[in-house]
Amino acid sequence: MSAFVGKYADELIKNAKYIATPGKGILAADESTGTIGKRLASINVENIEANRQALRELLFTSPNALQYLSGVILFEETLYQNSSDGKPFVEILQENNVIPGIKVDKGVVELAGTNGETTTQGFDSLGARCQQYYKAGARFAKWRAELIVMLNGDEMSC
Repeated sequence: MSAFVGKYADELIKNAKYIATPGKGILAADESTGTIGKRLASINVENIEANRQALRELLFTSPNALQYLSGVILFEETLYQNSSDGKPFVEILQENNVIPGIKVDKGVVELAGTNGETTTQGFDSLGARCQQYYKAGARFAKWRAELIVMLNGDEMSC
């Protein structure tokens, strides 16, 4: 692990500082196929790849929108998609000084035999996938884990 950190340490520090630029933010455009499908259904649009691509293209090419962003978290499908004129979304972001990131967890599932406890999937293939994502242009990652917290005897999910 230390060899990896040493090799990429300068880039990691540079990217972390840039992502934290005052006045800029991170756009979470990492909705899974199911989640983005709910958004599309709310406007009576079919959940197919072409429509998901068109929605993400709108996000990434709206005039002046990217100037307020330092990073965008992408879903795996989006990392490899292009705009309608053939330009990779990753290039569009990079050309606008926005660092592409990637959601690396594979979702949450309930643990068998528990009372609603969950675990996040994807750790078993994380190293290999991160190498692929880096080659595709991703420079930071998001990992989601759902936790059950007990507060005064009441269960809260966060």
